Amino acid sequence: MPHSFIKIWIHAVWATKERQPLIHKSVENTIYQFISEQLRAQGCPVRIINGMPDHIHCLFLLSRKKSIAEVIKQIKGSSSHFINQANLISEKFSWQTGYAAFSVSESIVDKVFQYIKNQKQHHTKKKFQQEYEEFIELYGLNQQ
Repeated sequence: MPHSFIKIWIHAVWATKERQPLIHKSVENTIYQFISEQLRAQGCPVRIINGMPDHIHCLFLLSRKKSIAEVIKQIKGSSSHFINQANLISEKFSWQTGYAAFSVSESIVDKVFQYIKNQKQHHTKKKFQQEYEEFIELYGLNQQ
């Protein structure tokens, strides 16, 4: 086959350092827009970015030229730098070290999109820690 064809949807989640609620409504769209632009610049078309004051969710197509680790490292680094340089928040901003990334079947992309779109409503019923533990269980990550 002379060409490489790749279409891998990624649902990525990461939190602010120590899960501090630093992403306020007044700056979240600016931050999400910056992250979206950075993902596109890496060849990763974005479907949606949304989150809460202490974490974000992104749904994007993975570039065939980059690993998930490369993409997330660049996004977290550049967005931290942007937030601090633009003085979007009063304290020094940084993301936690880790992240979660899950492949998403084409058949449920719309379902994941709706889940990310409704984050604020979702978290009125379920806290981030509970959601995190459910993801760990669902994907069998507690067995590694």
